[in-house]
Order: sequence, then structure tokens, then C-alpha cells
Amino acid sequence: MHAVVLVGGFGTRLRPLTYAIPKPLLPVAHVPMIRRLINRLAEGGVTDVVLALGFKPEPFFAEFPNNMCGEVRMTYAVESTPLDTAGAIGFAARAAGITGTFIVANGDVMTDLNVADLVAFHRRSGAKATISLTPVNDPSQFGIVETNADGRVLRFVEKPQPGETNSRFASAGTYVMEESTLALMPGTEKLSIERVTFPQLVAEGALFAMATDDYWIDAGRPDTYVQANCDIAAQLRNPADAAVHADAVVASSAVVHDAVISANVNVGENAQVSNSVLLNGAVIGSGAVVERSIVMGNVGSDARIVDCIVGPTGVVQSGQISTGGRFPEGEIS
Repeated sequence: MHAVVLVGGFGTRLRPLTYAIPKPLLPVAHVPMIRRLINRLAEGGVTDVVLALGFKPEPFFAEFPNNMCGEVRMTYAVESTPLDTAGAIGFAARAAGITGTFIVANGDVMTDLNVADLVAFHRRSGAKATISLTPVNDPSQFGIVETNADGRVLRFVEKPQPGETNSRFASAGTYVMEESTLALMPGTEKLSIERVTFPQLVAEGALFAMATDDYWIDAGRPDTYVQANCDIAAQLRNPADAAVHADAVVASSAVVHDAVISANVNVGENAQVSNSVLLNGAVIGSGAVVERSIVMGNVGSDARIVDCIVGPTGVVQSGQISTGGRFPEGEIS
């Protein structure tokens, strides 16, 4: 079975990290998130993945030099101009020669969803497309999906206000689709699956949804990227996958709490690191405090950073205090 994985975004919310590394190649508990996603798809029966690429395709080619991820065959569809979700799916599916039933997955979603169960539900329903749903605490922050008792999608409600819907389920970013849906996604122009294609399928009565309560997180924001790292590191039982990598150097007097520390990181004496991710090559000076931040560069001694991102060339000066800063300074979105 084929899967289209959408990885063509710019990763603006994680800049300046994503100026150097595309978001799906950022590690989650020491493993690039794209590899974690493909491994999950493989467990559900996927044998071939086509990456729908746009921004910076070369690092993806380098990540899979033999065009394999484990036992999964990799191909690439590189857009010359951004095509949005449905445009990218149509373009990539045709580039890969997809026929029959296929999967679509968003490249920055970390989940325990059983893909085989989603496919089985899809086939039982006779749907043209099936979307996975996840419960959310605050429906007003999501596109909410209403279904009938059989799972047929009745309507989408974007960021509903109180009383506007009784549903608490949002799209979880994994879909099963039939080849026939490609007629609605020519792949030649910008087109949104959420705003155009899915409503067309709802009008046909051909879109179904399956709700589960699996682990799910959109790792594309700074806070959720940190949370995904900490969550997944906590689930891993192999000592080699510990939150603090064996090749990191952490001073005995440093305090580390709810953090993931990659290889080749150096944390100095009396430093404090909490609710953060320190990526390969990060240096945290003595006495520095790092809270709710992502660091790949240098944080000077006695500096304090909160809700910050320090890119590979970023430097926080000794004694500097910053909340919400980006190092080096650049666009924040």
C-alpha cells in the first residue's frame, strides 16, 4: 500500500531552526519525526511512501540515500510552486503512480494511531475517503468534525463557538483515500483538502471518519514540539533511547527536568534545564537557566531563556535574559 506524506511546509513556527533543518527532519526523542511517522505507517501495512516536497527537498534526499526507510520504499514529488494540501496530494499521487486505496499523513503529527484499523474501518464503510479523528479539550481551537452514528461525516465546523456543535473531535491528520478521489485533486493548482475536497465528499455522502483516543500531537509548534519529545522519550524503555543521550555531557551539578538532550550537547556546572529540547551541538554555559525552549546553538553562562528558540548559529550572551526570543533574530510566525 502507498502513502502520501505531506512535508512541503516552510516550518515558520519553528524558525530559526527550520532555516537549516526542515521541520519533519527535526528529531523527536533522538529520531527524525519523519522516520517515526514512516515506521508507524509501515506497521499499518504501508510498503511505499511518496514525500510531497516543496521547500528544501535536498535534506530529505540525504536522509534516505538509498531511497529506503527500513523496509519502506521512498519516492519524491517536488512541487515547483506550493500546491496546498489537496494540490500536493494529487500531484504526489500521480508522480508515484498510485492506484487503489492509499494513505495520506501530515508530516508533523506524532500519534499511536493503528493505521491498519483505520484502513479496515474505511473498507467496511465503503467510503471514498476516511479521516481519523481525535478528541480535543478546546474545540474552539480546531476544525471540528460532526458524524452520524455510522461515522459518516455530516459537516465541518471551523473553530466553533460555545453551543455551535456538540462534537469534540478534530481531524487527526491521517486519511485513507480511494483512487477515485484523485478526480477532485488534479494536482495542477493550489487546492485545500480541508476547505474544498472534503466538503465535496461530504456533499456526496462519501466521507467517513473514525474516532480514537490514541496519543496524538501536532509537533509543529515550539511548545508541542517540546511536549512530543518529552512524551515519546518517557514511553521508550530501551536505555539507548533515554531522554539524555549517552553521548551528551551533563555536569553532575546541573539540574535537568522534563527535557530531551541530544548527542554532542554540553551542559555546564549548575545549569538548569526544564521542559526543553537541546539539539545536537547545543552548549549550555555554567549557571544558565533554560525553560520551555529549544536550543541548538550556545547559551552563555548565567543567561536565562524562557520560551525561546536558539538556532544552530544562535548565541545567547552570558547573563542575558530573554522570554520568547529567537536567536539569531528573524521572522517569527
